Amino acid sequence: MKLNTHPHLSIIFAALMALSSTVVADDQDSYADKVGRKALNGFANLTTSTLEIPKNIINTTNQSNVAYGFVGGTAKGILNTVGRMMVGLTDLITAPLPTKQFIHPAYVWDDFDADTTYGEVFRLEGDDSAPPSEAPNYQMQ
Repeated sequence: MKLNTHPHLSIIFAALMALSSTVVADDQDSYADKVGRKALNGFANLTTSTLEIPKNIINTTNQSNVAYGFVGGTAKGILNTVGRMMVGLTDLITAPLPTKQFIHPAYVWDDFDADTTYGEVFRLEGDDSAPPSEAPNYQMQ
């Protein structure tokens, strides 16, 4: 008894189905993907936050001199280490809420030459409205 008379058609069909599902996945991530990515991002920031200290020593030294780079970079690195740890902890706790990143770069190693900055906190993905500080100020006359 022959089950499949055209095995090459089955392979082509399976390949097309696999490719079409990855194209859809690239356009719009599922909720589970967003939650998983945020949880892993939080875990990575918690575990690698101490890399902020050498990063800031190097960057501050390159911007000024060795003495100030070591002292100022260490202080700046300790502050950014604590900040990145808090962001990582917050990302782990709030993983079910798909919010935008509020630390840039997202990982210490993403752009090692860039200073770590912190943006708006708890802005939901897809929420492009202006924050209250940038909203137009209408006054009644």
